[in-house]
Amino acid sequence: MTDTWLIVGLGNPGPEYSRNRHNVGQMVLDELAARIGGNFKAHKSRAQILEGRLGIGGPRLVLAKPSTYMNVSGGPVSALARFYDVDPSRVVAVHDEIDIPFNTVKLKIGGGEGGHNGLRDISKALATKDYLRVRVGVGRPPGRMDAADYVLRDFAPAEKKELPFLLDDASDAVELLIREGLTAAQQRFHPAKV
Repeated sequence: MTDTWLIVGLGNPGPEYSRNRHNVGQMVLDELAARIGGNFKAHKSRAQILEGRLGIGGPRLVLAKPSTYMNVSGGPVSALARFYDVDPSRVVAVHDEIDIPFNTVKLKIGGGEGGHNGLRDISKALATKDYLRVRVGVGRPPGRMDAADYVLRDFAPAEKKELPFLLDDASDAVELLIREGLTAAQQRFHPAKV
C-alpha cells in the first residue's frame, strides 16, 4: 500500500446541482483544491481528480469528485482506490449530513450510513464500512419536507452567508484527520459534552 490518501467529495454532476446541500462534499473539495493548487482533470474512473501534497513533503492526496450521480458513487471510489492502491482505511468520504446541525462538522470511521445512499453504495463497492467520513452538517428539513427534496435544494440565504466558514472548517477537518489522525480531529471538531 502507498502513503496516498483518497479524499472523495460526494455530490451530483451538473451545474443545476452544484450549489445544493447534497453537493457540500464537492464544495469542500473545491476549497481543498484551492489550498493545494491545481485543477481537477477527468480520470477514467468516472471522476474528476486532482493530485497534490498536503504541504511540502506532506502526504500525497488524491482529491476526487465522482462524475456519477450520488447514489452510484461506489464504482468511481472503488476504481480509484484500486488504481492508486489505497486501502479503505485511507479513503475519506466528505458528505452532507442531515442528522447534525448546519455549520457543524463531525468525523467518524465505519458505522451505519444513516440512509445516505451515496455512502451505502461506497460501502458496497469497497466491501467494507471501515472508511473515514467527514460529515458536514446541513441540518434537518423543516416541517414535513422530504429529506431528498431538502438536500437537493440550494442553501438558504442565511446559510449561504455562513457557508464559506463551514467549508473552511470541513477542509481543516480533512487536513487534521490526515496529519494527526481521527482522535485528534474529533477532539478539535466535536463539542465537549458538559
